[in-house]
Amino acid sequence: MIQSISILNVATFPPKTATTLDDLRQFNYIFGTNGTGKTTISRIVADAAFSTACQCTWQNSQVLETFVLNRDFVDKNFDQMRGVFTLGEKEKDTEDKINTAKANKDKEQEKLDNFTRTLGGEDGSGGKKGELAQLESNTRDKFWVPVEKLKKEKKLVGALTGVMSDKEKCKQKVLSEAEHNKAALKDLADLEKKAETIFGEAPTKQSFYPTIFDSALLGAESNPILKKKIIGKEDVDIAAMINVLGNSDWVRQGLPYYEQNGQICPFCQQYTTEQFAQSLKDYFDEAFENDTKAINDLLAQYAQDAGAIQSIVVGLLAAPGKFLDVETLKAQKAALDQTIAANNLRLDNKKKEPSQVVTLVSLTTVISDITAMIEAANAEVVKHNKMVDNLAAEKQMLTAEVWRYVITELEVDLKQYQKNKQDLEKAIAGIETRIQTAEKRIAETTKEITDLEKSTTSILPTISAINKTLGQFGFDSFSLADAGDGMHYKLVRADGSDAKKTISEGEKTFVVFLYFYHLIKGSFSQTGVTTDRVVVFDDPVSSVDSDVLFIVSSLIREVCDSSRSVTGRIKQVFVLTHNVYFHKEVTYNNKRQPDSCLNEESFWVVRKGATHSQCDRHQHNPIKTSYELLWSEVREAENAMQSGGGVSPRIENTLRRILEHYFAILGSIDYKQLCDKFEGADRVMCNSLFSWVNAGSHSALDDAHIAPSDVMARNALRVFKEIFVQSGHEGHYRMMNPPPATAATVA
Repeated sequence: MIQSISILNVATFPPKTATTLDDLRQFNYIFGTNGTGKTTISRIVADAAFSTACQCTWQNSQVLETFVLNRDFVDKNFDQMRGVFTLGEKEKDTEDKINTAKANKDKEQEKLDNFTRTLGGEDGSGGKKGELAQLESNTRDKFWVPVEKLKKEKKLVGALTGVMSDKEKCKQKVLSEAEHNKAALKDLADLEKKAETIFGEAPTKQSFYPTIFDSALLGAESNPILKKKIIGKEDVDIAAMINVLGNSDWVRQGLPYYEQNGQICPFCQQYTTEQFAQSLKDYFDEAFENDTKAINDLLAQYAQDAGAIQSIVVGLLAAPGKFLDVETLKAQKAALDQTIAANNLRLDNKKKEPSQVVTLVSLTTVISDITAMIEAANAEVVKHNKMVDNLAAEKQMLTAEVWRYVITELEVDLKQYQKNKQDLEKAIAGIETRIQTAEKRIAETTKEITDLEKSTTSILPTISAINKTLGQFGFDSFSLADAGDGMHYKLVRADGSDAKKTISEGEKTFVVFLYFYHLIKGSFSQTGVTTDRVVVFDDPVSSVDSDVLFIVSSLIREVCDSSRSVTGRIKQVFVLTHNVYFHKEVTYNNKRQPDSCLNEESFWVVRKGATHSQCDRHQHNPIKTSYELLWSEVREAENAMQSGGGVSPRIENTLRRILEHYFAILGSIDYKQLCDKFEGADRVMCNSLFSWVNAGSHSALDDAHIAPSDVMARNALRVFKEIFVQSGHEGHYRMMNPPPATAATVA
């Protein structure tokens, strides 16, 4: 069935906002005066290509064959009526087989529809496929969370190239990495540190840090001269005194003063003998001088070796690179400098007092610590330089490690997604298999029906049926006959002459209706007689008298009744008309409660406003009497004025018809005297509105048309009301056109 009809930018319908007939039912009744757009609606149903801006929405997207009786159908088929293939009355057995096959087909179609809804929902975006789509969408959002976090921190964005702005690509990357990634799992801090080099500016090779050679400096600490008490020659006559006093260092320090003072003692200022001078000289012999020189040499060498190491440390602090811990090295340098200074002081004391035993503070620990730092830094240099030599591979490895971190973060979500997806895909595969089975059975049953139809259908039963109906209702001056080719019909008189050009418009309308009536039960070809279909009747009673009107309405109700049966081939009916009496006849249903409608039906009124047509749905049959309908147009016009909208240019004709109908019943109104109660332009308008009264040539539904301006239409409505007031019939006006309810009146 058709669920909705959307109409846009065609004929009298608006060009920008679509007019929609929605929630359509099995039986749909559309009332509207001529020129409001009824035929446009029928054309949209008849031809999907009628307008690209208009469309019909079908239930379950299942498009049925459409049969539309409108002016286009009459123009196309009356001059050369193609044969209508139907099953003859004697083909009861075959028809039963067809009905059985069609019932089976309908069951399979129902299964197919249910499977299709389960698979894709009512609109193709729900069901199991909708669940799968929602799963994929939710998974995209979940997988995006850790990537978004890494994006914000920026340190690892180099590993996210290609997925940073696309959630779907990110999801596919996660799934691919989860299947293939074998990289080692690293913590985030290690990844970020490594990324500083690999994903930062293009790295260059790093020079190695200088090595400290400490063997000579450390060897000085064990030099035996430091432990040796250096004194003079012991067999000299003054040696005993010096040894007793233990003042060898004091004597040696005073010796230069003694020699400068002409052998006069610098302390007691007494002359000494040559023998005393020779004793002093013999006491500080060559061995003493050699030991003293050894101390001086040690002091100089220690200062040189220590300075070399200190210079290396100073250089490291000046250019530490990225692999040295500067603060730790500063602390080690301070310890080194402090120890060297202390040792230099001790060596200097040894030089001053050679007889003293001196022990140097060991530099082993501090130099070992500094050496270990340098060696560790050089190890990092080796790794760095190797990385520079193989940067592409390092980037690839780090990228893999980053994604390993990501998929580990998503481990729970990944497992849940894979399970849910597997379950849904399994369910979808099962449903699709059932759909294929149902489609296969439908195709097989369709072929069976087609074969049965080919063997039994003919155009002759339609000739007999139409002629029988024509005879029953007094149309005996012409009949339908085979055109001679077994494929077309012709209209003939009793003498066999062509009757097509001599029948009246009413007869033509009735013949075409009967032709269409049998067509919707058959087909233009030998097959397709029993296909499901949608039928549209667009003003099928134009130019017919009242007897034919009732015949047509009865036959259409019969079509509706057959549509209600289980084996009915007509699944949906549309009836469009401007004739009040036909509308009341064709919509009659004794099961319908007053001011309501059945679940199987919908009621619509098509109106043309000042510029465009609109379709209004009603919750009950809106057409009661022609007089009531005319008043409803007055109410619509006044509502339009109050809301600031335009007024239909046809309103003056409506007002004239009401006045003609109402005051003709009264019969005692002096129209001239009534118009004299108005002045100026209002009098002219009053005379205009009464111009048809007593003319005797118009009914309440004639379509004479004058198109006044919007201002004239508004004035006409005002004068129309005043006519009832001036004539003393304001009560009738208020009864037919009550004021809108307010909050107070409702309360």
